[in-house]
Amino acid sequence: MTVSAERETEPIERPQPSTAAIAAIAIPVLVGAAVSVLLGVYAKTHDPSAFSVNIAGFSGPQAVKAWLGTVAFVFALFQFVSALAMYGKLPGISAPSWIGTAHVWSGRLAVLASVPVAVHCLYALGFQQYDNRVLAHSLLGCFFYGAFVAKMLLLTRKGLPGWVIPVAGGLVLTGLTGLWLTSSLWFFQNNGLTF
Repeated sequence: MTVSAERETEPIERPQPSTAAIAAIAIPVLVGAAVSVLLGVYAKTHDPSAFSVNIAGFSGPQAVKAWLGTVAFVFALFQFVSALAMYGKLPGISAPSWIGTAHVWSGRLAVLASVPVAVHCLYALGFQQYDNRVLAHSLLGCFFYGAFVAKMLLLTRKGLPGWVIPVAGGLVLTGLTGLWLTSSLWFFQNNGLTF
């Protein structure tokens, strides 16, 4: 038997994560999952109130939602690019000193822009499923806020593996991207870039 063949058959010992490390990840993920389920259950079981979010200068609540959703999505895209810069994943570009602060504030502004949209969807419309786009949008809305809660809780944990926060951020971005595609983009395709 050659030396390389002997090495292939030897088991690779990997350190097992501690119970505390598993709990540091599992608890925020479970809380986020509970938030997703609770939002979905509430949205499905309550009677929509026809409460709408409207801002002067917009043609109606759908336009407000489409534009606020777009603002949140643009801030989320900045979050993605700034995270790549902070992790040194942009070739030939070093992260400027202000990128961390800009990353945090763009996340705050993204959530701030999304809250009126979520309130309108939750209270005025509830969980809808009359076609595939609307069902996907309802599911993604619940997922997005659950993923957001999990990420915020994970950010408070120390000693997490390096992949945890990027994966959590990626899930939040995925949820928001899906929301934008099933709502704002759909609205703009059907109504143009109207206010």
